[in-house]
Amino acid sequence: MYETLEILRDGPVATIWMNRPEVHNAFNELLIFELTAACQVLDADGSVRVVVLAGRGKSFSAGADLNWMKRAGAATVDENLADARRLAGMLRVLAELRKPTLARVHGAALGGGMGLAAACDICVAGEGAVFATSEVKFGIIPSAISPYVLRAIGARQAYRYFQSAERISATRAYELGLAHEAVPADGLDAKVGEIVTALLQGGPLSQGAAKDLIRAVADRPVDDALVEDTARRIASLRATPEAREGLAAFLDKRPAAWIADKQ
Repeated sequence: MYETLEILRDGPVATIWMNRPEVHNAFNELLIFELTAACQVLDADGSVRVVVLAGRGKSFSAGADLNWMKRAGAATVDENLADARRLAGMLRVLAELRKPTLARVHGAALGGGMGLAAACDICVAGEGAVFATSEVKFGIIPSAISPYVLRAIGARQAYRYFQSAERISATRAYELGLAHEAVPADGLDAKVGEIVTALLQGGPLSQGAAKDLIRAVADRPVDDALVEDTARRIASLRATPEAREGLAAFLDKRPAAWIADKQ
């Protein structure tokens, strides 16, 4: 179905493997198109609870494909704008999935690859993973990825790394808040599995609502409008079948239906 991706299912968990190992899973037009499509398909599939993004071969993703960059250098402004919109759109689709997303990062996660890791809800980096916003080395800027990298590391750190393009180790990525976990390379899959197991305990509708809540509350002042918004959000969920089932399961000391269904 896909030329640049491999989609594997393990029950409610779907793993999108970027599958261009010969170029370290670098972006080109087709990968951007297919990753956008795959995210949309998985988001619409009610049997999918968690989406993991990973890379085949030696790297997660080394950013932009050199041949693609060469074509961009010879293209018109309008052609480059269309290209940039497709990349930005892909990152937004990934970032706005209604279900939890987790980046499994090993090897290089450079430029757009770092953007993919930041666009996912959760990032687990193996020892030896290397991140960078390397765009200024090519005379450009990390524009499309900036909303996601900034929310991960903050503006202060971005002033450094957007301009210096320094390599960021897995440990440093953890310190910056880009990676939630930095683990030995041989423990990467175990840690991903541990977090996925935790994610599957939550109600799927409430997890989507939690993501919406974060986007609504982050960086906003605590004023009357925000307080009212948060009150309405919880009130609207309390009467849902999922909330009633979650409470009943707790009181009955049994797994909730969304857990029992997957066992």
